[in-house]
Amino acid sequence: MKSLAISRPLLWLVLALPGLWMLGRWAVTPKLYGYGHIVADSGDWAAWLLMATLAVTPIRLLFRRHRWAQWLMRRRRDLGVASFAYAAGHTAIYLFRKASPDIVGAELSTPYILAGWLALALFVPLAITSNDIATRALKRSWKRVHRLVYPAAVLTFLHWLLAAFDPTTAYIHIAILAAIELPRVWLQRRQRVT
Repeated sequence: MKSLAISRPLLWLVLALPGLWMLGRWAVTPKLYGYGHIVADSGDWAAWLLMATLAVTPIRLLFRRHRWAQWLMRRRRDLGVASFAYAAGHTAIYLFRKASPDIVGAELSTPYILAGWLALALFVPLAITSNDIATRALKRSWKRVHRLVYPAAVLTFLHWLLAAFDPTTAYIHIAILAAIELPRVWLQRRQRVT
């Protein structure tokens, strides 16, 4: 039973549940739960999972001897890939709604759309290389590639801020992201000094 609780398939089932719930609601009640809801919710889940992914390093630095922190570190790539999956779903829903390359192309000059596309472009190499084969093949370069997560995160939250009807929620999440990242930078610098 304990091995089931820490298994990767169970983790992926849990990570997939919000997406399944959104798609089910959209299919069953498209007028009540329409495009605006599903595009916002899929974007929210992409951002939340990105924050969870970024939180793993400071958690590991603070609680390195705890087994749950070690387990979280081993599953960090899963969280990142899930974040990308929700971001890709968010983009697919947007493209489905627009249904025209001309409209999509015309909207590229809109700052929040441009920030979203740039964030997605940075996430693609991260998702592609988030596996053991790529880790072994890239060796030390793997970490360099995966530092793209930081500009991708900035662009993700810029996209959210610029797209929001009420930017308050976006500002709260940006503050949470800063609260995650500042301790990470401080802890990593302190470890280099000692």
